[in-house]
Amino acid sequence: MPGEIQQESAPIFSRNSGPARRSRTRNSRGRKIIFWAIGILAVLLVGAGIAAQIAMNRAEPVIRARVIDTLSTRFDSRVSLGDFHVSVLRGFVAEGTDLRLYPRRFLTDQPLIAIAKFSFHVSWASALRTPMRVGLVQVEGLAINIPPKNERLQIPPDAPLASSKAVETQSANVAAGGSSHPGIKIFVDEVVILNTRLLIGTSKPGKLPLDFEISRIALRDIGPGQPMKFEATLVNPKPVGNIQSTGYFGPFQQDSPGESPVSGSYFFSHADLATFKGIGGVLSSTGKYQGPLDRLTVDGQVTVPDFRLDTGNHPMPLHAAFHSIVDGMTGDTYLQPVDAQLGRSKFSVSGAIVKIPGRPGQPHGHHIALDVKMKNARIEDFLKLAVRTDPPVMNGNLRMDAKIVIPPGEGRVTERLQLNGKFDVRNAAFSNGKIQEKVNLLSRLGEGRPKDPDLHRNYTPAEPNAATELQGQFSLANAKMDFPDLNFSVPGAAIDMSGVYTLDGNKFDFHGEAKLRARPSQMTTGWKSLLLKAVDPFLAKNGYGTNIPIQVSGTQADPHFGLDFGYKPPK
Repeated sequence: MPGEIQQESAPIFSRNSGPARRSRTRNSRGRKIIFWAIGILAVLLVGAGIAAQIAMNRAEPVIRARVIDTLSTRFDSRVSLGDFHVSVLRGFVAEGTDLRLYPRRFLTDQPLIAIAKFSFHVSWASALRTPMRVGLVQVEGLAINIPPKNERLQIPPDAPLASSKAVETQSANVAAGGSSHPGIKIFVDEVVILNTRLLIGTSKPGKLPLDFEISRIALRDIGPGQPMKFEATLVNPKPVGNIQSTGYFGPFQQDSPGESPVSGSYFFSHADLATFKGIGGVLSSTGKYQGPLDRLTVDGQVTVPDFRLDTGNHPMPLHAAFHSIVDGMTGDTYLQPVDAQLGRSKFSVSGAIVKIPGRPGQPHGHHIALDVKMKNARIEDFLKLAVRTDPPVMNGNLRMDAKIVIPPGEGRVTERLQLNGKFDVRNAAFSNGKIQEKVNLLSRLGEGRPKDPDLHRNYTPAEPNAATELQGQFSLANAKMDFPDLNFSVPGAAIDMSGVYTLDGNKFDFHGEAKLRARPSQMTTGWKSLLLKAVDPFLAKNGYGTNIPIQVSGTQADPHFGLDFGYKPPK
């Protein structure tokens, strides 16, 4: 209209007005908040990193000092520690290497304990406390070297150095919630150790140090002055196998390790006896033990379902229940006794297995000396075990007293085995038909029964055997049995002999004298009997009607019997 001011109308949707402007404002503010949050977070992360670095720098020497102080007090030792690092990502994770403890009471340059590597985790809260509690310590490569008694220094009670027993008492008070000893700054609930070597020295003349390898051991309920619960896997070198054992050890008597108490049980399985040259079979054993380390009482059982000697190579079931005393400081074992069963034969064994060094030029190892007593055994069980021929040459009831010695060495056990004793076999019978036929014939002739029809027919296994007894003395060495005094008797006759029998059955060589009740003329009939009457007085002596020298030679499969006119009976 005239006279009116014309105004330009603005578009309905302008860039700088309305909802679009408000949306841009909100986006701008959101970006600023995100930028501020990222900046603050970055500052916090940097601060946390700096704080963590400061905490780690401060925690590392603190925890290192706690480790050293605790071990020094606990073991009364000088402690050296190689590398030690602490990570703070998940609480404090500490790792150390080359840790060594040198007891102040030992006169030796060797460390009592050497650890190749260890690690443990501790929470932030626990790290701020003193003493600090650690749930689990993992150790790899532990060596424990206990020197002989003469290298352990005895310090007078009034010496300024605190005795280890005093440290134990003070540490026990801490564990019980009592007053704290300033040196104990770490408590450990469990220690798991891989690859341990325990070397126990001895001051006894002629004794070697005892060397153990333990592949894994877990220690629990660890506290000064109290027993530790353990689970261990020991590597047994001979026979090769692992021994699983659980029990309690301690408290450790540092001044006299042999007096440290130990108790527990063990399980030993799948041990291959072929580790010992000359014997074979797979052994398993279970048992329990208790007492001081240097005089452990061990009761257990041993089973070998396929025990064998290489001279016979016939597997035999062997089972034994034993009671023994073991010196854990030397490894010496004293059997008191062993009740064993081989096949159907029961017997008992007592004696000692002692580790000794060899003389110059001689091997070292275990010297075995045993006493064996058999009251109700079977001769065929032991012949089958020791002799390769099958079936065994003889069967019968066996009684025997013998001494077994196996000196140390690298050769086969059967080559080193030494056996001496005396024996008595009742109701004996020979598995070889030719031998048994001769024995039955000898009995009938000795009784003067020449008209017995059985004398004129061949021997059969169904024929009743003459009641045979065999007794004497023997020695075994180098797979050969010597019989210096062998007495063989059947109804009507007795034979005194001496000779040699090889365990492979390839050699018989016996010489002696046969003594028969009947006279020569009574061993036949008719005109032969009349002719022999003139000989009767010359062959009769010592209460027997006939005395003739004889020999048995050949092999188990092909024996030969005959007269031995060159034989001279012992005076």
